[in-house]
Amino acid sequence: MLDAEILARIQFAFTISFHIIFPSFTIGLASFLFVLEALWLRTGDDTYLALFKFWLKIFALAFGMGVVSGIVMSYQFGTNWGPFSEFSGGVLGPLLAYEVLSAFFLEAGFLGIMLFGLNRVGPKLHFTATTMVAIGTLFSAFWILSANSWMQTPDGFTIENGRAVVTSWWDAIFNPSFPYRLVHMVLAAYLTTSLVVGAVGAWHLLRDRDNRAARIMFSMAMWMAAIVAPIQIVAGDMHGLNTLEHQPAKVAAMEGHFETQNGAPLILFGWPDMDAETTKYALEIPKLGSMILTHDWDGKIVGLKDFAPEDRPNAPIVFWTFRIMVGLGVLMALLGLVSLFARYRKTLYDCTWLHRFALVMGPSGFIAILAGWFTTEVGRQPWVIYGVMRTSEAGSPISMTIIAGSLAAFVIVYAIVFGVGTAYILRAMNLDPRFAHSPKGEVLRAGSRPVADTPNQAGE
Repeated sequence: MLDAEILARIQFAFTISFHIIFPSFTIGLASFLFVLEALWLRTGDDTYLALFKFWLKIFALAFGMGVVSGIVMSYQFGTNWGPFSEFSGGVLGPLLAYEVLSAFFLEAGFLGIMLFGLNRVGPKLHFTATTMVAIGTLFSAFWILSANSWMQTPDGFTIENGRAVVTSWWDAIFNPSFPYRLVHMVLAAYLTTSLVVGAVGAWHLLRDRDNRAARIMFSMAMWMAAIVAPIQIVAGDMHGLNTLEHQPAKVAAMEGHFETQNGAPLILFGWPDMDAETTKYALEIPKLGSMILTHDWDGKIVGLKDFAPEDRPNAPIVFWTFRIMVGLGVLMALLGLVSLFARYRKTLYDCTWLHRFALVMGPSGFIAILAGWFTTEVGRQPWVIYGVMRTSEAGSPISMTIIAGSLAAFVIVYAIVFGVGTAYILRAMNLDPRFAHSPKGEVLRAGSRPVADTPNQAGE
């Protein structure tokens, strides 16, 4: 049944789901812009500059929407989650402030130069600005993930007068799950961006396979997918082992295990029934679950029945969002592997079905990130700060009517604002990247002669 707490959680989930899409894209895209400008400065090839300008506009739009959605999201800490903010403010407040001071100010301070200063400050100084923006996005991920990880595995604090007080900033910032979450999220951002870039490159190759700018971006994106996807699988495995150590109930829900057992099977598919305390219609592979989670065929996996019913996360949601994330990860690795084979066969730019595969996989990074985020956050329940503060204790005394009204307003406004913004980004992606820049620096219009189309340059 819906109540004020559930509606407040849905509202926060709605706003953070919109928000996380944009930073996860701009983190990877800022680094991609850094690489493109570095290649242009090194080679003098104006195709790299054309690609830089092509993606710079898209970056600016995504960055702006990320800022707007982040500001709206942060207001809810004071309106809907007052007791949580009062209890954790001494820890999370400084961490979020550090993000603003060291990351957002760095990004905002150099963003104007990056967007408008190429013909005003000179190439080298402009490249410095691009570098600072890229570093700023990584700093932002560092502090935000540190704050979120502290909520997952709180450390370095004590409770005084009903509030969390830091005893060791080192332990609070570098809490037990933080290194794994940081690596996993940054890799996810890079992988997400590479899939978007690859999809845009594939789209233009399907229209004109001799489009050199499209060839370069598709080639670079496929290299990234081929390299990062396998690394992400390893990082995900390490993250899972860390979660098993600190949040075993979450892992039990992810795997659909209700009974504690040695040599637990890997449940590929099924339906966890919270009332019956069993996973129905389970398709299993014997002992593989223990092997993956403990690296031992007979390793012990704790089941949900070992936890009180009120301490169990929602198993059906966690079980299926985890499988969506993993399934998409496998497809990403497959795309990278197939691209390597096509590159070996010298058909990377001629393989139509590969281009269609890459085009379909374009939004998969965003879906995987959202699925992983739901797994992480729903799996932490019923705790807002794991083992310390329950979600039921964290909400403000607001009526369900007020929260329902604000949620409805969020849905309407977000649909309009971000719908228009996303449509504009897709329209920008549809433009031919060859027409972004000419050797003399003018913006080319449709029908003008594009930059060099010869396919025998570096990057391909």
